[in-house]
Amino acid sequence: MKKTVKDLVVFGGSRSFREPLYAGRPNIGERARLLDRFKQIIDSRWLTNDGPFVKEFEQRIADLVGVKHCIAMCNGTVALEIAIRALGMKGEVIVPSFTFIATAHALQWQGITPVFCDIDPGTYTLDPVKVEQAITPKTTAIIGVHVWGYTCDIEALAEIAARRNLKLIFDAAHAFACSYKGRMIGSFGDAEVFSFHATKFFNTLEGGAVVTNDDELATKLRLMRNFGFTDYDEVSYIGTNGKMNEISAAMGLTSLESLDEFLAVNRRNYHRYREELRDIAGARVLAYDETETCNYQYIVLELDEVFTRIVSRDEVWRILTAENIMARRYFYPGCHRMEPYRSNLPELQLPETDRLAERILCLPTGTAVTESDVKTICQLLRLIIESADEVRLLLDGGPGPV
Repeated sequence: MKKTVKDLVVFGGSRSFREPLYAGRPNIGERARLLDRFKQIIDSRWLTNDGPFVKEFEQRIADLVGVKHCIAMCNGTVALEIAIRALGMKGEVIVPSFTFIATAHALQWQGITPVFCDIDPGTYTLDPVKVEQAITPKTTAIIGVHVWGYTCDIEALAEIAARRNLKLIFDAAHAFACSYKGRMIGSFGDAEVFSFHATKFFNTLEGGAVVTNDDELATKLRLMRNFGFTDYDEVSYIGTNGKMNEISAAMGLTSLESLDEFLAVNRRNYHRYREELRDIAGARVLAYDETETCNYQYIVLELDEVFTRIVSRDEVWRILTAENIMARRYFYPGCHRMEPYRSNLPELQLPETDRLAERILCLPTGTAVTESDVKTICQLLRLIIESADEVRLLLDGGPGPV
């Protein structure tokens, strides 16, 4: 007998989708090697303050990315804040609204005004034409954001920044181990910033880094992440506590050793999703350019009007959430529609950002998600659209935690 939505979803009865948890849980490298590194740290009692694992981690990242300097930090947000301050940004800085809120907060936190700019619908990143239009006498920098491994139009932004004498950095939280025209992300602009949070395919538990080829900037970043200390009891620069600890660096080194495995699983899941969902009208798994190096970290499902006329993106999201399938609405609703920016900019119109934020779902992947899991998730997606009227009835009035 054909299953219905009521047979499957938790608020309708069966718990068939409740175990295992389809959440794309954090990737973890070889456990024995990780625990051995933890033991070395405990035995040495060197827990933080530029220890040997942090130094090794920084060199490994710099080598992988192809830059002179990697400055490891406690997290990606602090790394972004320190990079902004080290580059002397002030006044206004142009950023996309289609990004994680930390990108905007890193500016606002330091009294800098984020000027939200719309995105190019083809790249999902800053539209260079709109960037040019947003520049004012108060503009000091541009922060481009690589999204889901899709890279900014780096050359266009670099040309604008050079011509208008602006600083240029990239929030590369989504683009570690990706390339642009054959060159690894991390080596563009004045600097690029990575996040190594547990949600990223490559993680250090919690962590981040600034990478750059600028010797002077690297020296300043190292001072600023450690209170400005230049010697044991000498401070010569304003700074904060942004250091990465040894445990996080040990996790990062272990993750690096399993990087190829993580990438292979992500790529496998990406192709499985594309195969399973290829014939659902109005649902499209965004394609990666496989001529470039790619991390396949995000499975991005775009639902167009053909799909959403039958069942909305948010109705699909609510069903998946009820089933413990951790789909995410990236980057809903856009920074300009969150506080404090919403109240400060009530008339701001970013049509491409708004359009995309209403259409996107990111689906689970990573080493905790098997091919069988992917098939199950896709079966539920197919069932939702086939049973749209029942879905809507359950969402509107059915029992349970929806």
